[in-house]
Amino acid sequence: MRLLNKLLPNQYEKSIYNIDLDALRKKGIKGVITDLDNTLVEWDRPDATPEVRAWLKQLREAGMKVTIVSNNTSKRVKAFAEPEGIVFIHAARKPQRRAFRQACQAMELAKDEVVVIGDQIFTDVLGGNRAGLHTILVVPVSSSDGWATRLNRRMERIVLNWMKRRGMIQWEDE
Repeated sequence: MRLLNKLLPNQYEKSIYNIDLDALRKKGIKGVITDLDNTLVEWDRPDATPEVRAWLKQLREAGMKVTIVSNNTSKRVKAFAEPEGIVFIHAARKPQRRAFRQACQAMELAKDEVVVIGDQIFTDVLGGNRAGLHTILVVPVSSSDGWATRLNRRMERIVLNWMKRRGMIQWEDE
């Protein structure tokens, strides 16, 4: 049961755009660790969309620091993050805690001042929860995935359906 609880996000939103940044600020949140692929943009989109750029600008205007923590390669993450001026950690090996802790240290923030935003429970949510961070699960921005993620998604659906049948999650599916 403890492992299942580690798979539960603290919060669920349909997209990054539905996250109430003012509410986060009121809770003392000063930093965001975000996944890249299928959280900010489609896994095969190399650049930020105008909407993502506007959202990142809102974070900065709210006084929040941002770090991308991705399991993807340096080439992929750097190509996205550098033009946007975002600090990043690639090959993060999520759900291990190390990259989440590194991101907090790089932002010079305590774990209770940081949220993790991601689209997968086995990497983003589990890793963030293991690191003691507030986790926000979002719906993937694309229905397609790379081959490795497809297996995770199948297992994720099984676990989420099991949790839903037992009343552990309250949100509605898409």
